[in-house]
Amino acid sequence: MHKQRPSYDYEYLFIEQGFTLIAGVDEAGRAPLAGPVSAGAVILDTSAVHSWLGEVRDSKLLSARMRCKLESIIQREAIAWGVGMVSHSEIDSFGIARATRLAMKKAICKLEPQPQAILVDFLRLPEVFLP
Repeated sequence: MHKQRPSYDYEYLFIEQGFTLIAGVDEAGRAPLAGPVSAGAVILDTSAVHSWLGEVRDSKLLSARMRCKLESIIQREAIAWGVGMVSHSEIDSFGIARATRLAMKKAICKLEPQPQAILVDFLRLPEVFLP
């Protein structure tokens, strides 16, 4: 399956509106039969050049070594980062979609400073009141 490479179109729209603390949010673990599901949220400096950003891909497409390398770089260079986890029992109780949104919300809540806007792949987060 061919996937389109990410663009910065949505980030640029937020930046044009004056937002500087833009969090990217994504999940991992929705496909396995047994949980947990996790989500990460990251705010990067929109005025900085991140030469390593071109290496970021879906975690399933990266080697373990590259995931560890990028994790270290992101944690060092990010303005803020957070991880939210939801257990397999919560997935069984809530369902995978609700559990995924909960993991994303937990990750966003861990960001300090809090974002002014968020970019989420696919899911909507109606309980997070941010553009």
